[in-house]
This record gives sequence, C-alpha cells and structure tokens, in this order.
Amino acid sequence: MRTSTRRSRRLGALAAVAALTTGLLAGCANDDDGASNSDGGSGGGGRTTLTVGTFGVFGYKQAGLYDDYMKLHPDISIKENVTTRTDVYWPKTLTRLQAGSGTDDIQAIEVGNITEAVQTQAAKFVDLGKDVDKSRWLDWKTAQATTKDGKTIGLGTDIGPMAICYRKDLFQKAGLETDRTKLAAQWKGDWKKYVDLGKDYMKKAPSGTKYVDSASSVYNAAVGGESERYYDKDGNVVWDESAGVKKSWDTAMEVATSNMSAKLKQFDPTWDQGFAKGTFATVACPAWMIGYIEQKSGDSGSGKWDVAAAPTAANWGGSFIGVPTASKHQKEAVALAKWLTAPEQQAKVFAKQASFPSTPSAYADLKPQADTTAYFSNAPITQIFSDSAKTIPTQSLGAKDQPIGTAITDVGILQVEQKGKSPAQGWSAASKEIKDVLGQ
Repeated sequence: MRTSTRRSRRLGALAAVAALTTGLLAGCANDDDGASNSDGGSGGGGRTTLTVGTFGVFGYKQAGLYDDYMKLHPDISIKENVTTRTDVYWPKTLTRLQAGSGTDDIQAIEVGNITEAVQTQAAKFVDLGKDVDKSRWLDWKTAQATTKDGKTIGLGTDIGPMAICYRKDLFQKAGLETDRTKLAAQWKGDWKKYVDLGKDYMKKAPSGTKYVDSASSVYNAAVGGESERYYDKDGNVVWDESAGVKKSWDTAMEVATSNMSAKLKQFDPTWDQGFAKGTFATVACPAWMIGYIEQKSGDSGSGKWDVAAAPTAANWGGSFIGVPTASKHQKEAVALAKWLTAPEQQAKVFAKQASFPSTPSAYADLKPQADTTAYFSNAPITQIFSDSAKTIPTQSLGAKDQPIGTAITDVGILQVEQKGKSPAQGWSAASKEIKDVLGQ
C-alpha cells in the first residue's frame, strides 16, 4: 500500500476515487492532480522500451529496481509514467483500457479498484497466473486479483497491515501506559477499547493535544478488519445492512461526537501540520504510513513515536500491477512484472520506504532503514506488521468498494465531526452520496 491522495470533492463524477490509501506505495507528498514522467534509465541503442504506469510513489525507481533490471537485461529500457493522484490515474487508465490503446506496458491497480478491474476489465489484461508460483503471495491478496474462472490479472505489490502509531511522550504526560506490548494488551480484540483509552487520555491530555487525528482514521482501521463490508461474498451490495460497517460507524461516531479527535481530514495540509506540531497522540497506522509520519513529523518527532499492535488484524491499502493486452511487448512486460513483485524486490522497496510486501517469504529478512527504526523508538516494526498481515481476513470487495468507503468517511463522518451534524444526519448524507455513486 502506500500512502495515497485519495480524496475527492464529489465522488459521483468519478469512475473511481481513491480511498484510504493506500495508500499504498502511493505517496501523499505531492498532492496535485498532475502527471509526470521519469526514466528508469536511458533508452535507445535498439533496446525495447517498457513503460510502467503508476500513481503516487511506488518505490520501484526509488529503490533502484529499474536500474537493477536493466543491468540484468541490457536489451530492456524502462520508463515510468507517474500520475500523482489515484482519482485521476484510474479513470484515465479505464478509458485507455476500454479503447484498447494508450495503456502502458505495465499498469498499477490500487486495491480499491481491483474488483472493478477483475469484473469489468479482465479481458483487457494478460493472465499472469499461468507461469508463476501463486503461493508466493498471501492467499487473500491473489484472490482479490483473480476472476471466477481463475484468471489472475494482477500480481500483488504491497499491502497495508494495521498497527497503532502513538506519541509515547504525550502518553507519558497524560499518565498512560507507554510500553508498546502492555499498551496493545489494553485494547486487544476491540477497537472500542482503543476509543475508551482515548477518554482516559483526554482527562490529562497535554495542552493543545487530542487523542486521535480523526474519526475517519478509526473507521477505516476498524472496517479494514471486517470480512464483509460493502459487498457480500456473492457480490451483492450490502453496505447499508453490513454488521461490520455498522460496528465501525458506531465506533467512529463515538470519536466524532467526543472531545478526543483533532477533527482533521486525512491527507489535507492541516493533517500534515498536525503531525509536525504534535497535536494528536495516536493514528491508525497501516505499514505505508510509517514513512509518511517520519516525513511529516520531521526531526522533532524522532524517538517520540512508537508502534503497537492494533486491536484487530486489518488491511488498509495496497496495490497490484498488471499487463494490458494492448501492450506491444507482452512477453517482456510479463517478465518485468513478475520480477518486480518477487519477494526479493518487495523487500528492497520495504527497506527504502516501509511499503509492506504481500509475499510472506520476504518477512523473515525484512530490514527497515536504521533511521526509521530509531525514529519509532526501536519498535519491532517488521514483526508487528507481519503478525497482522498473516491474520487479515479475506474481504469481499466490490466494483464500487472505494467510492462507497470514501462517501462514508469524506461525507458522512466529516458532516458529524467538522460540521456538528448528528450521527443520523451524517449517515443520511453518506447514504445519499453512495446511492448517487451506485446510480440508485
């Protein structure tokens, strides 16, 4: 996963809107809708040029993978085409897939869009499951990119296993437990226990601070551990009767109607400033957020942040890469896609920016950068995230999974948290937006 600027003013106008992500290997550092190109290395000389279409910061170039591959394959040149925002990237990619031209040789697919791709665009992608060992990946990850008749249209890149990142200095000032293991034990098994601890924090909260950044982050983390959310296993839309959604919404409402939230919108500049100023003590923290926190909190946060296991195993974000049938270099593109998603390469991306692999065989040898480990108080980051990754439930995703989730967080929850509406009014606003998205 990776961080991702997945927020939009109006969801109904978009074919897909990035949710939570993702982040995702996709970075929030640049929050514009533009696109940029970056060469993995010089082409020419009769070499085959492969283009890789990504969003945000996938980490392949940053980890030197393109250069490594070109050294191993002197006949190949790689060019990465980057679109910063996923809510721009995916509609553009859909248009090109449907036209049968203009796609890159490899296209990234965010987890919130993978079901739509599987259900409506499978014929436009090469089957990548024929000559690859699917046991490399977590079962639920491969299942997300596989059609009912067994065609795998994408290979897993990162995932977003969940933890809680917290400011141990603020916890200490509030008189709370600071040891990560003991802290995790206090909220283990139920996100409501995490929220209840927020009530204790607020009794002695250091001046100008809140317990959590936003109610939306609590919702995304909680619902990320539910096997059934917006669709059931048969593909039926069930968002309005889902027990997992109701439980996660109620938990988020407890935050939104209390004094424990900083009431920030994630990925907005004010959220970034909250990290820098230390205005909230905890944040639901998928693996891809580790690098983001380090960047946005800056030097002043080093050694103050720590990481504890989340109340329940959950996933928030992640991506895939696929090869469109429109590629003029299918054989070479498939070979590159398999290499980029191999455990060894996923481990290199993790070492560079903490994007967590979807290949379990890589976990034993994962090594975060030394400065990242020190920044988070020497927390066993790899162990915490790998333990979560191995127990994340398989989720039933749907074609509009992403915009439904974004309607709940960016419309419903924000109505309550920032505009003072009641939970019933917030749910009503989210429901209207979702029905517009679904064309109901």
